[in-house]
Amino acid sequence: MPRALLSVSDKRGLVPFARGLRELGYELVSTGGTLAVLREAGLEATAVADVTGFPEILGGRVKTLHPRIHGGLLARRDEAHLAELRAHDIAPIDVVVSNLYPFRETVARPDVGWDEALENIDIGGPSMLRAAAKNHPAVVVVVDPDDYEAVLQGLREGPDLDFRRALARKAFAHTAAYDAAIVAWMERDQPLPEHLPIALERVEVLRYGENPHQQGARYREVGRRGWWDSVRQHSGMALSYLNLFDAEAAWRLAHELGEGRAAVIVKHANPCGVAVAGDLGEAYARAFEVDPKSAFGGIVALPGTVDLALAQAIVGNPKADVLIARGYAPEALELLARKRKNTRVLEAQPPGPRGLELRRVDAGFLVQEPDPVRVDRSEWRVVTRVQPSEEQWRDLELAYRVCAHTSSNAIVFAAKGSAVAVAAGQQSRVDAVDIAARKAAGRAVGGACASDAFFPFRDGLDAAADAGVTAVVQPGGSIRDDEIVAAADERGLAMVMTGERHFKH
Repeated sequence: MPRALLSVSDKRGLVPFARGLRELGYELVSTGGTLAVLREAGLEATAVADVTGFPEILGGRVKTLHPRIHGGLLARRDEAHLAELRAHDIAPIDVVVSNLYPFRETVARPDVGWDEALENIDIGGPSMLRAAAKNHPAVVVVVDPDDYEAVLQGLREGPDLDFRRALARKAFAHTAAYDAAIVAWMERDQPLPEHLPIALERVEVLRYGENPHQQGARYREVGRRGWWDSVRQHSGMALSYLNLFDAEAAWRLAHELGEGRAAVIVKHANPCGVAVAGDLGEAYARAFEVDPKSAFGGIVALPGTVDLALAQAIVGNPKADVLIARGYAPEALELLARKRKNTRVLEAQPPGPRGLELRRVDAGFLVQEPDPVRVDRSEWRVVTRVQPSEEQWRDLELAYRVCAHTSSNAIVFAAKGSAVAVAAGQQSRVDAVDIAARKAAGRAVGGACASDAFFPFRDGLDAAADAGVTAVVQPGGSIRDDEIVAAADERGLAMVMTGERHFKH
């Protein structure tokens, strides 16, 4: 009689699956709580201790670590190994069903201590899974309850080697992710951990990568979920790599500015239209007016509900590649699906906290903490004779936030609650100011200018003043800060220094 060993923490679907195994003629062998569930359901099952002839010891720490288990798992089905099993009275094990102690769930609790965490580190489970996965030509290994039905079907038909290998890969990934979670928890208090064993799983194949000839996919850390996992796509084409990359940037900035009253339009990961207003419709209209040319084919992020009137405004403007909002009125969805067939219309939850940022280099990664954008007037210094007015303060704060989300060198002009000009990715700061001035086209008069890093010379500051801005926010830190402040006083500007640079590459 073929034998199946079941020892699971996640008991979803366990009883129907075990019943299916019994119907296929498998003897069930089990441990602890799994054994109790099977017997309570009326299924005949043998305790592991009866197979090994040795009781569970050390409070359950040692149950399956025994030659009668691992010999049955690791034996090839050739005559030499089978003869050795017979000599030691060991029965082969043909199916292993196991998922591990709930370590991630345990350590997710803020009050968990070391003793409890250590008791939730599984030893026997990973050992069984690795043994079964190694011997997958002879043993079917199952770690995911979502696979139960497919496994039963495969066992009925006789699982081929490709099917067995797919399950084995999943088992090795399962144990690797488990070990990664343990290391991550043990180093959780280090801003930059000594080890970074990140386990990822592919959850979404994208339309293509950065370019159509490149393949692309979204991966997720095993055991975690983010806002992308809750996204609902109502209509439009399949998502591409850049759709996700740009939408992430737009959605985060939009929520940083405020739900229900901010609108952000992003093109090539940089804002090209940003506004904060009394309602979402007004904010979108003002954001689009900032740079209609760049908005074509961009990402529109609206952290609120899109009603019919707002949907009509959106379809009346040049097409966006992606529209992302917290929700939609039914009539708004109908209109968008009919009038903007290719636009990806996404409904999403707010973004979660950002983790460590990774960027590929040869044979490894550059890793850094995320860059928090702190807007705190009490920590900023007004360094000029002129003090900002309340309206200028609001524009300074808006320009500063948008600038921190814009590729360096970056200059942003803001006026009356709108980022009226965004200049991104320039090698020269004065060139960035000139571009912003041209884009503003007079709309920056009386407004604010933000720079992501200090002004090395006064030429950039003079160019901003020539564009009509009356207040400037910058980190400071140049050897010529005194000259820059004197220039600001000369031009009658209010200048605020934050002490914090926000380069973005």
